[in-house]
Amino acid sequence: MALLQAGCGFEAVEVSLRNKPASLLALSPKATVPVLQLPDGSVIEESWDIMRWALATLDAQGWWARAQTPENLDLVQRNDGDFKHHLDRWKYPQRYASEALTPDANRDRALDVLLRTLEARLQGTPFLGGSTPCATDLAVMPFVRQFANVDPAWFATVHLPSLRTWLNGWLVNPLFTACMYKLPAEGSNRFPPSGF
Repeated sequence: MALLQAGCGFEAVEVSLRNKPASLLALSPKATVPVLQLPDGSVIEESWDIMRWALATLDAQGWWARAQTPENLDLVQRNDGDFKHHLDRWKYPQRYASEALTPDANRDRALDVLLRTLEARLQGTPFLGGSTPCATDLAVMPFVRQFANVDPAWFATVHLPSLRTWLNGWLVNPLFTACMYKLPAEGSNRFPPSGF
């Protein structure tokens, strides 16, 4: 989404993490996604770093600058740290069956670590960047979406109205819908898509 927002053209390649292609392993030995290879051959392997590269240089609308407040940087750190830790254990309980916390306890910790803070922030403003979005919105939204999709019926009952409104707005946002374009398995496509 940050690459699209910055107006960067790029080639997206669909990768099956169950069958990692040699081309991915050659670019990034850690073999996780996303991975961005720049025109000069250098590689960026972390989402936040890709966002920094795209938005710090091509950011006429200030998406990167608005994400640099202490509050927004704290949200990114919480998201990438404790929230993702508990989200993984709620989403994939079979992988963590030997750990002490139950899936529901991890779900509740994820709520406390990040989602209630997001709810409080979004009660006073439509985006984490204030009246307009910022890179923090882009960094956090996919993980909130994952959390909501683990048990949508349960998520609908939790008192997080501002967070739900924010999430629902992103789910229909052209930046998100363009990124969710399904590529053929192991296929690629040039971005931005026509009409974006």
